[in-house]
Amino acid sequence: MVVLNRIYTRTGDGGATRLANGAEVSKTDLRVEAYGSVDETNACLGLARLHTADDALLHPLLERIQNDLFDLGADLANPPAAGEDPERVLRITEGQVARLEEEIDQINSALSPLTSFILPGGTPAAAALHQARTVCRRAERAAVSLAQAADVAAPALKYLNRLSDLLFVAARRANAQGALDVLWRPGATRG
Repeated sequence: MVVLNRIYTRTGDGGATRLANGAEVSKTDLRVEAYGSVDETNACLGLARLHTADDALLHPLLERIQNDLFDLGADLANPPAAGEDPERVLRITEGQVARLEEEIDQINSALSPLTSFILPGGTPAAAALHQARTVCRRAERAAVSLAQAADVAAPALKYLNRLSDLLFVAARRANAQGALDVLWRPGATRG
């Protein structure tokens, strides 16, 4: 467990921070941007959960994903090292990715077929889930940028990609299984 008995340290006042391995980096470092965007995704899910309290599937699923996102943040904050002990370093696993895929399939199987692209909106829960989805996509882009410059474990990238898909189908579920989806009407506002 992590013990935090002092919230401010003043060590970041000069624009630097430390990664999980102790290395000092700029707060603008690609790795910090990636795990910071994961943290934003997690905050969005916290807000979405306020609107899913009555959904026996989505509410606990989102809570579990919030825990996964802390694992993912730890993964991204700790650069992979040659010969690291997989039992001692927290990384996202292929099993976590596979679980998201199963949940996507489960949720999607009950949805009405799509006939157009969907505008973010509908119910408050769906709108919050769409916002979380777009922030997750930003986190994925940040992680891909990091992966192009440094080592990132492959399951971390897969997890973010699947999570945005899960949040899309979760938003549709929150819109009465897709019945309340707000459909895009191409060119409808041209005048």
